[in-house]
Amino acid sequence: MNRSEAQEYLRNTHMPTVWCPGCGNGIVLKATIEAIKNLKYNKDDIAVVSGIGCSSRATGYLDFNTMHTLHGRAIAFATGVKLARPDLNVIVMTGDGDAMAIGGNHFIHACRRNMDLTVIIFNNNIYGMTGGQYSPLTPTGSYATTSPYGDIETPFDTVELAKTSGATYIARATTYHYNLLVKYIQKGLAHRGMSVIEAVSQCPTYYGRYNKVDSGPGMLQYFKDNSVLLSQAKKMKKEELEGKIIIGEFVEIEKPGYVDEYEKIRQRAEATNSAK
Repeated sequence: MNRSEAQEYLRNTHMPTVWCPGCGNGIVLKATIEAIKNLKYNKDDIAVVSGIGCSSRATGYLDFNTMHTLHGRAIAFATGVKLARPDLNVIVMTGDGDAMAIGGNHFIHACRRNMDLTVIIFNNNIYGMTGGQYSPLTPTGSYATTSPYGDIETPFDTVELAKTSGATYIARATTYHYNLLVKYIQKGLAHRGMSVIEAVSQCPTYYGRYNKVDSGPGMLQYFKDNSVLLSQAKKMKKEELEGKIIIGEFVEIEKPGYVDEYEKIRQRAEATNSAK
């Protein structure tokens, strides 16, 4: 997809973005646009919801129905949009802190309900907008403004959390693996049910600078060198996978979701009231 094709889906009056040079958010944004273009979705049939954070600024740049909401509450708002307008394709764009920390409870319950949402998690391993604090997805031992001697906490595995909670389409790719990212977002959008796509992204300003990979290209090279396809990972030993980023499609199943079941209840209630 060339630049002019992408601009069709952007609010060009809001350019340039506030994102730092080398940031991966633009790559995830473009991958999302390309996935939507491939599916030939009408712009009026899409709603994009975000919370607070660097990645959440994406809704301001997209020329769809958009909502820039409260910190950690993007999935809650998106759930309301989907229930009010089940005909819309509802996308959540959220960061690792927004989704996994303050928004973690909303995340697991949306997965549990199998809400018909496409949740794209921009995982740059750090709180980029508020000063470089470590997040629930920051790798153990990594440095941040709040872990100057190394992070001692164990991070969530977004894929395993989504799987355990009940999401029905789950995939992960890095910003280096752009074509895979487009493919997974596209499949997530077309999937009926809760879709979770983790986009492992680079933040050279905070995460990279504190962890001695302080350029966008350098971090992309790191993703290239340290990513392993799921099919390959299944043949490797646990110690061989230490520090690796496993990418691929982890779950793709069909099962009833909250939106469809809610509609059945609505129809039953309507029929009961009409019979009185």
